[in-house]
Amino acid sequence: ELAWTESVPYLDRPPSPLEFYREWVSPNKPCIIQNAISHWPALKKWTLTYLREVVGPKVVSVAVTPNGYADAVFQDRFVVPEERQMPFMDFLDIVEKKVASPNVFYVQKQCSNLTEEFPELVCDVQPDIPWMSEALGKKPDAVNFWLGESAAVTSLHKDHYENLYCVISGEKHFLLHPPSDRPFIPYELYQPATYQVSEDGSFEIVDEKSADKVPWIPLDPLNPNLEQYPEYAQAKPLQCTVKAGEMLYLPSLWFHHVQQSHGCIAVNYWYDMEYDLKYSYYQLLDCLTKTVKVL
Repeated sequence: ELAWTESVPYLDRPPSPLEFYREWVSPNKPCIIQNAISHWPALKKWTLTYLREVVGPKVVSVAVTPNGYADAVFQDRFVVPEERQMPFMDFLDIVEKKVASPNVFYVQKQCSNLTEEFPELVCDVQPDIPWMSEALGKKPDAVNFWLGESAAVTSLHKDHYENLYCVISGEKHFLLHPPSDRPFIPYELYQPATYQVSEDGSFEIVDEKSADKVPWIPLDPLNPNLEQYPEYAQAKPLQCTVKAGEMLYLPSLWFHHVQQSHGCIAVNYWYDMEYDLKYSYYQLLDCLTKTVKVL
């Protein structure tokens, strides 16, 4: 039951709520669903020109980093990006390379930023995924809008959400690990810090001295240091590409590392997970892994 296939399976249509819960949510298995969002106006409408016209000068939250890694381990710190408030059209100028910048920009705020910062775009998608909402008996906790440069990379991590990740244009590249790979994935505690821009325009890393240390994964799964983390050689990553018009079901507690094509646009739906037996099993595995390392 803990073994997994070598590839993420495809569904050629959205499933019924019962089918989806029984075949995918309950066994905690990912899949890519085709033809689930083909009716969305966004698939045809959301060009950068259209977004510029509809959102335009509105000030939005943009994550800015010197290296493309937001929420990641750097220089023995867990560093979060500068959250810059800027006109959306200025952000698009950078994405379209009309304006040069040495830094990496990414609209990626995950507090339901689609509904909070981009409400004018909601009518082009859906406020929830009806068959998922029926399967889980709840609405999503957050609906997020993603748009950024190809240099923006999401470091390896997991979330306590059932995630439906929908690509509108471009493509996303996911590297996945099942929760059962936890013993092979290193966690360490890091001082939290934030990127801040200094007067000369360069970035400095400023510690959040009053905050508790953050457990995070220091390993880059695309170039793992197996001398430092030899256990990772036993892990079995899955890789998949989610193309425009496709939806990835990323189950709760699955580890994921994400890259994207330049200017990729996506929307995802976060549904809170059930803290049931699967969660208890994961907590047990996590505790056993930590105990073995101490011994």
